[in-house]
Amino acid sequence: MDNNKNSIPLADRIRPEKLSDFFGQEKLIGEKSFLSVAIKNDNVPSMILWGPPGSGKTTLAFIIAKNTGAEFITLSATSSGKKDLIEVIAKAKNNQLKNKKTILFIDEIHRWNKSQQDALLPSVEKGIIIFIGATTENPSFEVNGALLSRTRVFVLEKLTEKDLEKIIQRAVKIINSGNMKEEAIKFLSRMSNGDARTALNVLEILCGQKNKNISIEKIKEVFQKTHLLYDKNGEEHFNIISALHKSMRGGDADAALYWITRMLEGGEDPLYIARRLVRFASEDVGLANNTALILANAVFDACHKLGMPECSVHLAQCVIYLSKSKKDITAYEAYGKAKSDVENFGNLPVPLHIRNAPTKLMKDLGYSKNYKYTPKEDSSNQTYLPEELEGRKYF
Repeated sequence: MDNNKNSIPLADRIRPEKLSDFFGQEKLIGEKSFLSVAIKNDNVPSMILWGPPGSGKTTLAFIIAKNTGAEFITLSATSSGKKDLIEVIAKAKNNQLKNKKTILFIDEIHRWNKSQQDALLPSVEKGIIIFIGATTENPSFEVNGALLSRTRVFVLEKLTEKDLEKIIQRAVKIINSGNMKEEAIKFLSRMSNGDARTALNVLEILCGQKNKNISIEKIKEVFQKTHLLYDKNGEEHFNIISALHKSMRGGDADAALYWITRMLEGGEDPLYIARRLVRFASEDVGLANNTALILANAVFDACHKLGMPECSVHLAQCVIYLSKSKKDITAYEAYGKAKSDVENFGNLPVPLHIRNAPTKLMKDLGYSKNYKYTPKEDSSNQTYLPEELEGRKYF
């Protein structure tokens, strides 16, 4: 291999060009599947490939590029914008005059804003461009509804350890570098956590070492820290915080500890977790145990002062305490009922007798008139809600 080729990451150098070398996603690209037939017939529709990192989205787009008569153009949403899109559209219109199709692949489409996605829509709608977008984020949230309705969404699943073993074996065979036993291949596939790019990046580092014998010990050295699927800004972030919340609500301290550890070891900001625990202390534990809010606030303060890794034990303590505490959502539900009345009735006037009257004019207008001062007089018949909400009970 020449030096220029070696400068290209291994994952890109050995990227398969045909479906037979694409491992994993059998449901999606099985022999008689819609997508497989569309690729073979060079008749792919506009689509969005949605899946976790390293699941094969870019590789699948690359296979389409190698099996189409269309001009295949790629853009990265992180480094491109409207100007680049306008140039692609001009080229696509020119291709259309020559009866040639244009496929535009945009990696990380979720990073394009609404305006940029809107600019793409007319060309997709008119068939000037066949659009293929790749994203790790839920398209329902990150892709404009109009664009989403004009594409087919194909979901890629996290690769299995068996899939990764095949990918690693193929890579070792192609680069013909190093001696890797089956147990090392299995270990690397397990450590890569469903991410083919992670596996290949680690393999590339190992193959670049003087001693070509790849052992489990060497793999552990490269994996200085276990690679966990945890994107602090992505969908998995919200999935795991939801799992933590529901585990505590259900009283399962062990599950809650597992999820909080996943977050912390994945690099989550401990203050974010601490804020969620403060919220949980009132939303779910509430009046059943008012001490929970005191502890949660103290833990937030400890996280602020200490940071990781010291504050992990404080968060663990709080999670266990909140999980084991009795639950009472009275305050949470009461606020919801009051909010509903605020939305339905609008800005109802404050009753005159409980208004403040710091000036003579206000007193002349009846502000604070007939107000009964509870510490000194009987105020049992005094009302405090607007007339329209008289007698309302929120809890």
